[in-house]
Amino acid sequence: MILKETLRSIVKTQRRELESLEYGIERTLAKKIDLKRPFAVILSGIRRSGKSTLLRQVMKTTNNSYYFNFEDPRANGFEVNDFQKLDEIFKEEYGESDYYFFDEIQNAEKWELFVRTMLDKKKHFLITGSNASLLSRELGTRLTGRHLKHELFPFSYREFLNFASRRAGANSFGEYMQKGGFPEYLKYERSDILQELFNDIIMRDIVVRYKLRSPKIIKEMALFLISNVGVEFSYNNLAKAFSLGSTNSAIAFVSHLEDSYLLFPISKFDYSLKKQAVNPKKIYLIDNGLADVNSVSFSSNKGRMLENCVFLELRRAGKEVFYFRGDNECDFLVKEKNAITMAIQVCYELNEDNKKREIDGLIEALEKFDLIEGVILTYDQQDKLEISGKTIKVSPAWHWFQDALP
Repeated sequence: MILKETLRSIVKTQRRELESLEYGIERTLAKKIDLKRPFAVILSGIRRSGKSTLLRQVMKTTNNSYYFNFEDPRANGFEVNDFQKLDEIFKEEYGESDYYFFDEIQNAEKWELFVRTMLDKKKHFLITGSNASLLSRELGTRLTGRHLKHELFPFSYREFLNFASRRAGANSFGEYMQKGGFPEYLKYERSDILQELFNDIIMRDIVVRYKLRSPKIIKEMALFLISNVGVEFSYNNLAKAFSLGSTNSAIAFVSHLEDSYLLFPISKFDYSLKKQAVNPKKIYLIDNGLADVNSVSFSSNKGRMLENCVFLELRRAGKEVFYFRGDNECDFLVKEKNAITMAIQVCYELNEDNKKREIDGLIEALEKFDLIEGVILTYDQQDKLEISGKTIKVSPAWHWFQDALP
């Protein structure tokens, strides 16, 4: 419980701080957010990806609105009954409004009760959160059918070009591939920004939230996975490597890392969901810059950096992604509804030494899923191949990002 006057002070201070923020570049996602519809709009994503900035960009499209950030240390101890006091303060300080903007909502227990009540009164919400699992749990109870969910990632390549006032091409893409898309890091270019972000995610979003007794192990596991982007792993081997004693512990740790939006495991495609669950996974990371300043081995492998960029672009576009392994391997399959619609191979440079391996893996996937065309994404090569009745387009990743994805 928080005293009303304390809460009032927090509300007024937060409002001033929010209004002092730069608007920044307009995020692509902003155009998809419609507060006029009778749903709570949920915006989830990793810390420091620009959720608060996007929230402010949307706020300016309303005549009047309410704002509260539950990440504020002064709001510790906020209880569900405090929502009534908060609502009274909003009306007393800013008059009547139909629009509520809540930052980092997962820090307030039973927040969905208040939101559901106000939705029934025709109010509108834009809510941000940085934990996928906690948000999903609440959304799946009181707000089933009453919310629209969006995910915000660090800058896409297009947003990076806008932010940095650069033109699309190999040079700018090489910079983006190295630095990633976290706005503050791009602005100040200080490694400690992303190093502290990594530590914050491990400690605040995982160790403290899940009451883990082994912060050293979860951090070491995260660094290990970051250093092995695009490499197959099994939960059993992770459990052995970090002496966890149980495969379930490894599954839980990776799940925590995924819920914080730090890492994304993907499955080997199989029509059997049971086989998908037990087959080895591959891991990808939320941002190349974050990996670059926290792992030496990742930044030394340009092929993995490119592969991670491609995965992120697919994930950002909302695609369901798998990898393929038969006699050969294909990096990414895209599934839409119940069918595989796209097969993608990623290769930093296609040359005579690796040409057979890359093409064979892609052709096998195309034949397996009856696709007539596949793509090999490279750093800066363009070509077109006709093999075994299949068309393979070789394209620079930066060019493909511009033309092939929304």
